[in-house]
Amino acid sequence: VRLVESGGGLVQPGGSLRLSCAVSGLTFSNYRMSWYRQAPGKERELVATISSRGGSTNYAPPVKDRFTISRDNVKNTMYLQMNSLKPEDTAVYYCNARYGLMDFWGKGMLVTVSS
Repeated sequence: VRLVESGGGLVQPGGSLRLSCAVSGLTFSNYRMSWYRQAPGKERELVATISSRGGSTNYAPPVKDRFTISRDNVKNTMYLQMNSLKPEDTAVYYCNARYGLMDFWGKGMLVTVSS
C-alpha cells in the first residue's frame, strides 16, 4: 500500500495550494480518506475527512470555509484545495486511508506559509 502526497511547498499568506494524495495497493473507493497536519511542537490534528464515495465531508474549525477536500475514485487520488492560507497553516500534511481496522498513512509533506 502506498499513499504519496504532492503539491506542498512555500506560499505567501493569502495564497493557495492544492495538495494531492495518490493511493495504490488498496481498493480506494472503500476507504474513508482524511488529511491531517502536524505543526512544529504540536500534536497531529485532523484537517478534513471525506467519505468513501465523496458524499460527505467534514472540516476542522480552523480550516472550514478555506479548505476543500475532494477525491477521484477513478484516479485513486484525494485532494485538498487550500485557499486564504495563513502562517498558522504551516505544518507537515499527511494523508490517511481508513476502512474498518485498516489504517494507512503517507509520509507527509511540508507546507510553509510565510512572506
